Amino acid sequence: MTQELFASYSFLLDRTARKVKHYAQQQFKQGGFDVTVDQWLVLKNLAEHPELSQTELANLVFKDHPTLTRILDLLTKKGYIIRVQHPQDRRSFQLHLTPDGVIKVAELKPKVLHIREKAWENLTEKDFLEFKYILNTIYHNLGNQT
Repeated sequence: MTQELFASYSFLLDRTARKVKHYAQQQFKQGGFDVTVDQWLVLKNLAEHPELSQTELANLVFKDHPTLTRILDLLTKKGYIIRVQHPQDRRSFQLHLTPDGVIKVAELKPKVLHIREKAWENLTEKDFLEFKYILNTIYHNLGNQT
């Protein structure tokens, strides 16, 4: 494959990822969700993986520590999460959804699903299988490199 094709496909992948995030962010704003897409990812992951440390969460949402700390500070101010001293390690915290955070996740799940359905419309099951294969291949090709 030529360098031009690599560049073209990389551009398409990046452009599409940015478009999806931008569309989702617009929908979050218009829908009055009270969180950003990045904040939603944090809330969703905390709902799916209770009592994560900040490092574990950073790895799950692909955010560096300073960025994640800002997101957590905002979610704490909004009353959606709390930091609790880790029982075995005084230097770290576990992150928990508050009751309001649990309600927020339950409220937003169907709305986020609707946003995803818009992005995926007109694609067949075969398209999804091929897409999944291609993305997983790219991901595994890169291994644990940062």
